[in-house]
Amino acid sequence: MEPADIPEVHTLERRLFPVDAWPLQMFHDELAQTDTRRYLVAEVHGGIVGYAGLMCIEPISDVQTIAVVPEQEGKGIGSALLTELIVESRRRHAQDVLLEVRADNPRAQQLYRRFGFEQIHVRPRYYRDGVDALIMRLQLPREPLSPQPKEAGRP
Repeated sequence: MEPADIPEVHTLERRLFPVDAWPLQMFHDELAQTDTRRYLVAEVHGGIVGYAGLMCIEPISDVQTIAVVPEQEGKGIGSALLTELIVESRRRHAQDVLLEVRADNPRAQQLYRRFGFEQIHVRPRYYRDGVDALIMRLQLPREPLSPQPKEAGRP
């Protein structure tokens, strides 16, 4: 995601999350924090159809947002965005990836479970309309230690 994408992303945000939409300035603020943030867009025919964002403060990554327009759901876009967020989490040496998902969004919950996320907590009435948030976590495997070089002449 680049600053020029923000107006289009914000339009989608208001469409997809009418009750909990981020203010426009929040996208600008998030995108400016490159040391701890990574934001992506998915495009089809030059138009943005999905977006996702990650905050990583080692050892935890937190999926800040992920969305795909309904007419593009089921085409692997959400999976591709989530895959990229997980790759970025590993690159930033995170041990866990956390996210909140609406308790009334089984489609998103199913996507996260396919990736290995497990529900670890519930935040009652987290969303503005009173719906609970399920807190989900993906534990990332530790990088294996590289083998130590053998001393010359030793087996």
